[in-house]
Amino acid sequence: MNSLAKRIAVFASGRGSNAAALYEAIKQGEINAEVVVVLSDHADAPVLTRAKEWGVPTVVVERKGFDSKDAFEEAMLEAIAPYEPEAVVLAGYMRLLGPTFIKPYEYKILNIHPALLPSFPGLHAQGQAVAAGVKVSGCTVHFVDTGMDSGPIIMQAVVPVYADDTEDTLAARILPEEHKTYKKALALFCEDKLSIKNHIVHIED
Repeated sequence: MNSLAKRIAVFASGRGSNAAALYEAIKQGEINAEVVVVLSDHADAPVLTRAKEWGVPTVVVERKGFDSKDAFEEAMLEAIAPYEPEAVVLAGYMRLLGPTFIKPYEYKILNIHPALLPSFPGLHAQGQAVAAGVKVSGCTVHFVDTGMDSGPIIMQAVVPVYADDTEDTLAARILPEEHKTYKKALALFCEDKLSIKNHIVHIED
């Protein structure tokens, strides 16, 4: 592994398909990074099994164990601190992060969302797109701020929406684009090619 590789923590709540795609890209040398820890808020999340297969340390921090969101986020910060991550990659992490967690990692937390933000933030974005009757949708990689999917947009990819689509069929069409787009965006981030001015992300050549 390149000594200049960015040390990243991956957060996921479920199966971790985006986490797996990113891990494979890192392994193939397409992203100059090292996954130093995988954190989940569910002890039974399949992503934890994947991480163990990769030989990557795992930590579980469940919300139910804490009286407040601040205490929960302090515990997450403490849990990942020994691994010294330089950035956090959200890969299907289903909790909204607050200022306690975000402040130490400002503009160093990336997320992917299955819609073309700022349209359809939040849960069931694919279902929202189908219900709205839009003709295109897609995915967005963005930096995380304290709002709901409102951080500066890094990269987007577009897919068609068909008249007979359901939430599930649209999600299946978007997912491969998520994998490709997240990979490209994280590679740029790890090469320090992203800058932010007035909430707009600029990509250096």
